[in-house]
Amino acid sequence: MAYMRKLMLALMPVCVAGAMVACSGEKKESTVIIAPKPEPVATSDTPTRMDVVEHEDTVKWLGKVYKLFVKRAPADSASVVTDEQGHKYFDNLIRVRVVRPDGSEFFNRVFSKSDFSDLLDENTRKTGVLLGVVKDRAEGEQLRLAASVGAADVLSDEYIPLLITVTSHGDVSFQKDTKLDVVNVNPVGRVAEEEDEGV
Repeated sequence: MAYMRKLMLALMPVCVAGAMVACSGEKKESTVIIAPKPEPVATSDTPTRMDVVEHEDTVKWLGKVYKLFVKRAPADSASVVTDEQGHKYFDNLIRVRVVRPDGSEFFNRVFSKSDFSDLLDENTRKTGVLLGVVKDRAEGEQLRLAASVGAADVLSDEYIPLLITVTSHGDVSFQKDTKLDVVNVNPVGRVAEEEDEGV
């Protein structure tokens, strides 16, 4: 019995050393992946204003060359929209002026998203803003302007193409643009100075 106890005590350091060698051998790869918890995206309560932009063009119409002036500006009075990421934006107002060759004004009107309300889907009405208006073409007694309502995020290309028709009598009508060759309706134009806000 005493012999067995001595043998066990003698073998104990060998067992401990063997266990340590076994532990220091190849490590088993863990299959547990620990990912950091995603941080919530902070959204500002203050709505973002898009740049004030001015654009000038000419159009040959009714045998004469007219000047077209377009100015887009954010409007405090317009409803604030919240996009799908939770960012808030002021909607825009766009003033369109058409000037005759003699310098007299033929047309002057401020457009808002509500002008196109019947042509927009519910999501665009809620989350979209009026992006731009540019010359499309002149046909007979009609001057056509291309417009767009869509996402305010400058990196997005989501918008609904629209048409504004102005007759030679100054009457205005709106419709969806169903053609694929839509002109750029969100022109960079000239970014106006900060104090040059309003349409």
